[in-house]
Amino acid sequence: MVMAFSAPLHAADLRVLAGGAVQPILQSLTPQFEKATGITVELHFGVVGSLQKRVMSGEKADVLLLPVALIDGLDKAAAFRAQSRTALGRVGVGVAVRENARVPDVSTPEAVRAMLLEARTVAFPDPKLTPSGGHLLRVFEQLGIAEAMQPKITFKNAIDGGVNLVRDGQVDIGLFIVTEVLPVKGVKLAGVLPASMQSYAVYVAAIAADSASAEAASRFVKFLADPALHAQWTAAGFDPADAGK
Repeated sequence: MVMAFSAPLHAADLRVLAGGAVQPILQSLTPQFEKATGITVELHFGVVGSLQKRVMSGEKADVLLLPVALIDGLDKAAAFRAQSRTALGRVGVGVAVRENARVPDVSTPEAVRAMLLEARTVAFPDPKLTPSGGHLLRVFEQLGIAEAMQPKITFKNAIDGGVNLVRDGQVDIGLFIVTEVLPVKGVKLAGVLPASMQSYAVYVAAIAADSASAEAASRFVKFLADPALHAQWTAAGFDPADAGK
């Protein structure tokens, strides 16, 4: 059972900045939290690299949900309250194809290499703004296909419609975070990249050091991390944060 909260003496509005990978699950869970607590939550989603820059430039939020690598960078600037970080889940890169397309074999690095070389066009996130995009470029180098892939690549972040390029037939293959593929109608998840090719993102929630609503923020983070919600995080495409250890 999801933890119950007593109604607060007054509702404290929260401003949350979060990466696109957690958008579907947050949009599903947040209304439950608001109903249980009377606390209203404003959700703002964006490309993770851009969000990190916005916070570093002074944009305010009570809670941030970002991959741990980006949280680490902000932590060095003392952006968060001490010991407020909470790991919520891990998600990897999946292969998206159109709903009626043949499902490619993605079970081994060799099979993925063959799929990429066969594809006419491939879309994935901007390597300048996302850890997964930069990782995929390095994977192409490791596979020895970087030069062959250059004319096929379209950089478009999922939050900006990258997966929709697959749905609309503008590209053959999409390489995106699993949780950003599953909600899009008209596409299907062919599978996840093999472990040796993966770029897993562990999403962490942290409370801003200058939050004026720290108590409410803490309640929101504890709600998201409630073990009773594990099945919903799994259905959204997340693994436990410590998976693979």
